[in-house]
This record gives sequence, C-alpha cells and structure tokens, in this order.
Amino acid sequence: MTTVSPSYQHLLLEIDDRLAFITMNRPTKRNALSLEHMEELIDAFRTVGRRGDIGVVVLRGAGPAFCAGHDLSEMTGRSPEFYRQLFDVCTVLMETIQAIPQPVIAQVQGIATAAGCQLAATCDLVVAAEDARFATPGVKIGLFCSTPMVALSRAVPAKKAMEMLLTGDPISATEARDFGLVNQVVPPAELERATRALAAKIAAASGTVVGLGKQAFYRQINMPQHQAYAYAREVMSFNATFPDAQEGISAFLEKRPPQWRDR
Repeated sequence: MTTVSPSYQHLLLEIDDRLAFITMNRPTKRNALSLEHMEELIDAFRTVGRRGDIGVVVLRGAGPAFCAGHDLSEMTGRSPEFYRQLFDVCTVLMETIQAIPQPVIAQVQGIATAAGCQLAATCDLVVAAEDARFATPGVKIGLFCSTPMVALSRAVPAKKAMEMLLTGDPISATEARDFGLVNQVVPPAELERATRALAAKIAAASGTVVGLGKQAFYRQINMPQHQAYAYAREVMSFNATFPDAQEGISAFLEKRPPQWRDR
C-alpha cells in the first residue's frame, strides 16, 4: 500500500495495485464533513480520476463510523454566504464522485447519516457491515436533509426516501440493501475483505471500457427510454472500435485471458 499524498489533514489516499483507498480520517468527529474535509475529498477524487492505472476507488471511514454528515460545529451563527458555499462544495464533491471514470465503492461501518448517507448513496456501489445504519435525521434538528435527499431519492423508492427524510429514523444495513441503497451486507469482520474482493473483480476489466460505461450509465438513467436507447447505441458503437473491445472479443473466441492496454 502506497500513500500518495501525506499532506492531507483529514484523509489518507493510498494505492494498492489497481485499487485506490480514500480513508476519511477524522475518527473523533465520526468523519464529519467540514468544508476543508470536503475540499480535500474533491482533490483526492480528482487526483485518482486522472490516473489511468487505477481501476476502482474504495471510500471508507477511519474509526467506528463511516460518516456522520456535515460538521455541525462549523454551522452555527454563520452567514448565508457561508452556508451556500458549504452546500456548493458538497454538491461538487458528490458530482465529482460520479464524474470520475473509476467506479467508487463505499465501505460502510457504523453510521452513515445525513450528508454521510448522501455520500454512500452517491457512490456507485455500497458494501456495508451488518451493524451499519443509514439515516437522514436533519428534520430532528430543524435542518431538513434537502441535499442528501437528491442522492437518496435516486437510490431508493420515493415512499421509503420520504419516510427516512420525514422521520429521521435510521434503517439497518439489511433494510438498506432491500431498498436498493446497499449492494452487499457482510459481518463486520468481513467488511474490508468483501469490499476489496468486489473492487478487485471490477478492476480486472478494462479501465477504459468501465469508465465509458460508468459515464454512459449516469447520462442515460433519467432519459426517456427511446432517447436512452439512441444514446446507448452510439456509445456501444463507439466502444466496439476500442482496441480493448477488439482484444476482448478475440480473447473470448480464442479461449484465452484478454490483455488490456492499461496493464
């Protein structure tokens, strides 16, 4: 494991083969998202996104929690301009996660609440420990989880999203999986191993092709079906011309492992 940038104050960025691990490192604050923390996360994701030798990113939290949401200690008595900046930066963070070519897997233990739940919902995939909990409890402190709502309502059915937003009550990892917020639920002792196994499986594919597919997924997801097919047809036609596509097809026909260009 190679540490890429020790200059970060609130996170660690480490590379292991084709996997990048971004660890939110504010355990005493339950990895709450201060403005500076979010700016560092944006920089880390952009740094990874520019590297063709990285196939998958794992986002995780140090200590007992994944992420407790925004750092409320910096949200009292501030100006409207500060709050606007805070939520602008939060929005950039979420959009950056989905804009980089590498799939991002959230490795969730403990709690993922408010903007922490938003963070998990924004990631492409989520692996959670059995004792993890997900919640959007802003309504209980007079600050409705409006920005977390954007990611949550795109990950779970509308009625469940409304229930979580209106009550603020947490749901279990199993319930989160049943409603589509989580992909895998594993015993806490297996969380790191299971996340790494999923990441390695995805990283074994062509990074160029996976990056194209991730971009296409988010572009077509809210299109009308006819428009989505028209767009996907063009993407797939373009993809078929890639050297990795031709290599993959040839390898399949020749019954041999493919040799991707990014290796």
